[in-house]
Amino acid sequence: MKPTRVEVLDDADQVGALAHPTRVAVLHALRAPNSASGVARLLDMKRQAVNYHVKALLDAGLVRLVEERRSGNFVEQVYQAVAGSFLVSPRLAWSGDRRADALRSQLPLEHLVTLGESVQRDAVELLDRAAFDGEQVACASLDASVRFADEDVRAAFVEEYLAALKPLLKKYGGRRGARYRVAIAVYPIEED
Repeated sequence: MKPTRVEVLDDADQVGALAHPTRVAVLHALRAPNSASGVARLLDMKRQAVNYHVKALLDAGLVRLVEERRSGNFVEQVYQAVAGSFLVSPRLAWSGDRRADALRSQLPLEHLVTLGESVQRDAVELLDRAAFDGEQVACASLDASVRFADEDVRAAFVEEYLAALKPLLKKYGGRRGARYRVAIAVYPIEED
């Protein structure tokens, strides 16, 4: 099974397993399948210490056994990280039910939070493609701040923006070619 590019962690035990810097190094070394002995050689560590950290990562579901190699009475286990990168969900740090209740009662706010998580996951994936695959990533990002006199003006802006965007998407979008995510978010920010 091929690892995913980015795994979003929303489990406290998984994040806890990553709290040790050695485990982060072991996890990085296991981007490609390897044994504890192989990782120990890469990191210049004792195999027993690496075994301890691999076991903790395995118990947390961050690595998986991908192969067993037999040589006489000896069995070498080969592990691989379940993802190339790991991203901690901000939802993990939310305590209580108030945020969940707010998301359920305010659908646009839930979409904004979900969009933020998606953009963050996509950005990490693109960074990995550039860093590990040598890919030149064609992307653009825009950020602007604007003042709206009131909610009616903000709603009119969104409506007009969507009306202006539709012909652009129709003109430049197609059934073939590379697929891109186009996202816009409109939300209030606090005054500086």
